[in-house]
Amino acid sequence: MFEEILLSSDFQMTLLMAVALGGYLIAYRVNQSAVVGIILAGIMVGPSLLGLVTYTDFVSSLAHLGAVVLLFTIGLEFSIKEIAKIRYLVIGLFGVVVPAFGGFFLAELFGFDFKAAVFIGVALTATSIAITANVLREMGKLETEAAKAIIGIAVVDDVLALLFLSMAEGIVSGEISVISLLIIGAKAVGFIVIGIIIGKLVLARFIVRLDKTSLCIKYPESIFIFAIMAAFFYALSAELFGLSAIIGSFLAGASFANVKLKRGEIFKEGADHLQIIFASIFFVSLGVILDINSITINLIWFILALTAVAIITKIVGCGLPARLYGMSLKDSTVVGVGMAPRGEVGMIIALIGLNQGLIGQGVYSAIILVSLLTTIITPLVLRNWLYKK
Repeated sequence: MFEEILLSSDFQMTLLMAVALGGYLIAYRVNQSAVVGIILAGIMVGPSLLGLVTYTDFVSSLAHLGAVVLLFTIGLEFSIKEIAKIRYLVIGLFGVVVPAFGGFFLAELFGFDFKAAVFIGVALTATSIAITANVLREMGKLETEAAKAIIGIAVVDDVLALLFLSMAEGIVSGEISVISLLIIGAKAVGFIVIGIIIGKLVLARFIVRLDKTSLCIKYPESIFIFAIMAAFFYALSAELFGLSAIIGSFLAGASFANVKLKRGEIFKEGADHLQIIFASIFFVSLGVILDINSITINLIWFILALTAVAIITKIVGCGLPARLYGMSLKDSTVVGVGMAPRGEVGMIIALIGLNQGLIGQGVYSAIILVSLLTTIITPLVLRNWLYKK
């Protein structure tokens, strides 16, 4: 009977939320990022320690939902004009190429076969902006030049990582073509452009008109309900175009940025409260997905080396070009470090490689742990070093 309760979705959901929100409070109490506290809470109740929660499809779906809502609320802080710049495209390109080659050559140095090395390289290309953006939000740094650069570059990273993943699958299967890559790129760019146009010309204007209607006078929360509905529609559309859902929800949020509403405070408060709940779900799942029991002694040195390469190649690939574009040494370093978390994006790429038989369980576990380590290290460096008060 007790085992059935432990395995039930209701129990796991309740426990996850309790420990996640507890992680928030503990992290704040010791002046650390909530991201770190929540992930450690996930590790505690997950397979690594207590084994009370496992990374099931149910937990994965909750994490996916949490990331979508989190990026929507972060998008509300950004204007499209501030992040759609050519220099972010250039920096993003270097921020993908340098880690890809770094991961590939390190894997070959450690004796992994070609297929595994290719996927390890691809796993290092992506960046999870949810982690860094949330940390910058906590510290009140979302309006800085570095934060805007990180968001702009990360959007480029998502598109390029998608292309690199397609290239990797084609290389290891021997079925790669220039036409297929061009189609993927065109779909990604097309979605972003169309999404921005619809967001600014249709959604933003509609929500302003909705704000003045008798419906919103009677039910002020209607504004927030419509905005969230738009976020999920954009997230769904992004996935249909082959992009990450979080890019869609971010564009939806950015569409409503700087919109003047009579009930703007109600809208903002609703977004902030929703963000706390769903961000907790997302971050705690990153701790649950890790099972340290699957890590062998032989993999530890590779994991440590790959973590170092993952961080250094983003600092070099993103931070150095940012510096050459005229950003200050501190801001360019923040950009490099801020792009380091692989988070759920690296984990998804690893899962694809595992499901297709291109990498083994050991390599999969290594990539998962590296993704988690970069996710934990980044907030610590940003809060305790680069933005130390």
